[in-house]
Amino acid sequence: MLNSITKYRVSLALLAAVGGTPAMCLTTPAPATEYHFTVTTKPDWTDTGLDLVTGEVIQISAGESTCSATNAGTALPLPSASTGSLLARLHAQGSDPVAIGRSKEIKIEEPGHLFLGVNGTACTVSFTVDVHVTAPPVGSEAADAKPATTYGQEMKSKLGTAAQIWLQGQFGNPTNPVSGDSSTAISEDSGQKVSTKNTAPDPNAYAVPSTPVDPKLQKMINTLPRRVNDEAKNLGDMVNFVIVGNLDQVQAALTAGKWFVADTNNNQAVLNAVLQTVAKKDYMAMPMSKLMLFDRYQDYGYEQAEPIAMVASRHHFRLWKAPFAWNNQTVWVGAGTHDIGFEKDQRNGSVTHKIDPSVDGERQNIADSFHKSEKAKSMTYYLPPDPVQDARNATGGGYHSDGRMLVVFLQ
Repeated sequence: MLNSITKYRVSLALLAAVGGTPAMCLTTPAPATEYHFTVTTKPDWTDTGLDLVTGEVIQISAGESTCSATNAGTALPLPSASTGSLLARLHAQGSDPVAIGRSKEIKIEEPGHLFLGVNGTACTVSFTVDVHVTAPPVGSEAADAKPATTYGQEMKSKLGTAAQIWLQGQFGNPTNPVSGDSSTAISEDSGQKVSTKNTAPDPNAYAVPSTPVDPKLQKMINTLPRRVNDEAKNLGDMVNFVIVGNLDQVQAALTAGKWFVADTNNNQAVLNAVLQTVAKKDYMAMPMSKLMLFDRYQDYGYEQAEPIAMVASRHHFRLWKAPFAWNNQTVWVGAGTHDIGFEKDQRNGSVTHKIDPSVDGERQNIADSFHKSEKAKSMTYYLPPDPVQDARNATGGGYHSDGRMLVVFLQ
């Protein structure tokens, strides 16, 4: 991880120093970056969060879905396409839909933004959509279409923000003062004592309702490991949230909550970061280390951060499918933390990300994102037996919590 982070930061600094225009004399092909989305009839258009750059080529592929309705008497967004088929829109407003069908390649002729939708709402369909984005060749006219001075100023501003966040992580975060006092409260769920040694509450945070958890689900949660571990069985981050919902629901909620799937390959991540920077885009998929729960690596890794500042600060979590279901619904188990800088890895002396020791702040961020996505049917907190309240992660960094888990039920 250190090498990837270091190379990425150096690449960004060099690009910013020269105003965003790389010193290259050859046109170099760029590899495709892959994104995954779940598209349904609600909302009418799914915002992918992808800005489109002139000269890019996007390949959109959709999984199979069926619709038997005829939409009689109802105007379709694109009458020439079949009812219930996948559509794309390349601009926020005033652009005609494009029929995708099972697969379509589109060359971007002017800057835009990608939205995906379904042709008509008379039937309920759900698509799993893969989008491959190939950047304009490095050194081409399209890759350099944005004025270098403007882009350089934006890049320097973002790098300044990243440096500021990094310094706060090294010497304390003044925006989130942590009290040195410890106090306890009684959990309404179980009567157990809950540690409140945490940051001051955010008045703008979503207030998670205090609703009792179904006794059967409680018993299942009680069997979960309290912490994840690395390959050497070193215990690490705490398990601090549970999601109830199928994979399509989870992916739709996280996409709506502005979470990005993390890159899985460090070397490819460095290349993606540099190429997206050259193509005037923001890299939002910094890879994360692999950790274990249920004797296997995470099924998914998601992250959320300001562009560029992700090298120093990001919200992120790992997600595992639980070995049980509740009321025939899939259960997912997550461990979320907030990176705020870098510190020494006490296992091997290298440098690793430093997490905010008040990990309940990340649990709150996850709750806020589900609330804003409008994809959660309900949320509550649950305090399991033997809660994690003071511990160290696998790299040796300390953290503390009130021990509760966020339980999210998706709709």
